[in-house]
Amino acid sequence: MKVFVAGASGALGLQLVPQLVAAGHQVVAMTRTASKQDGLRALGARPVVADALDGDAVARVVAEAEPEVIVHQLTALSGPVRAMDMRRPDRIFAMTNRLRTEGTDHLLAAGRAAGARRFVAQSFAAWRWARTGGPVLTEDDPLDPDPPEPLRAGLAAIAYLEHAVTSIEWGEGLVLRYGSFYGPGTAISSAPDAVMAAAIRKRRFPLVGDGGGVSSHVHIEDAAAATVAAVEHGQPGIYNIVDDDPAPVREWLPVLASALGAKQPRHVPRWLARLAAGEAATIMMTDVRGSSNAKAKRELGWQLRYPSWRLGFTKGLG
Repeated sequence: MKVFVAGASGALGLQLVPQLVAAGHQVVAMTRTASKQDGLRALGARPVVADALDGDAVARVVAEAEPEVIVHQLTALSGPVRAMDMRRPDRIFAMTNRLRTEGTDHLLAAGRAAGARRFVAQSFAAWRWARTGGPVLTEDDPLDPDPPEPLRAGLAAIAYLEHAVTSIEWGEGLVLRYGSFYGPGTAISSAPDAVMAAAIRKRRFPLVGDGGGVSSHVHIEDAAAATVAAVEHGQPGIYNIVDDDPAPVREWLPVLASALGAKQPRHVPRWLARLAAGEAATIMMTDVRGSSNAKAKRELGWQLRYPSWRLGFTKGLG
């Protein structure tokens, strides 16, 4: 098929493009940065340059591509942001929030005009669920009705994207709620500039309270494989794209520290973490729920190379 990938030069896009090409698809890869065209071309795609916040530019490149499927992977999370400062996520996610609202609208309008029949969009699984019930929840379980104030703008933008994509009438809209990425090009990798890995090496990512917050991870290669599956088949709707092994922070953080060659994380009480890092970061470490991948495996036929972070942290950080 002809597949148009917006956000193709991001961490997931760089894994997704070659997998789509290997599966026999013709890929048009959109990037905002002209200097990244050669890299995308080397992956087997035809690069195009457009700013996702410029509706006319998006309409033009999508119309020229005439895609059957559009994949929305737009974010703005790279660069020298203080990604571990959860007191002010509004600063970190401000541009990404616009891409998930305005950028989504532009891609949907362009897709409709160009006659696309399928639209696959990036969403997020972590921090979303109501903090009640069991430790692992499904796509049908309720979201947090009262998230911490610093997260509200970002979660509202994600909710906007999910509703817009799953409500389209001109085609099939699929939303992929990815878990926390790790592996090449992500914040959790062996690269020296990987933000979260660097914080762990410096012992600036402590274990808070009982470390009972349940995380769902997914290796970046497996996330790309799930996206290819969603391009090719699956009913419209929302899918959790996470590994088989949701686990509390107290289990995975020490393993990750060891994999990174770092000292074991410090322990801090919840009250101190709340003062130092804020309520949002504290809740993420102590109270959040994990996500089930049963629907994605069943309906998309998705198979994971790294079914657990226990394997991926030791073999797949890149």
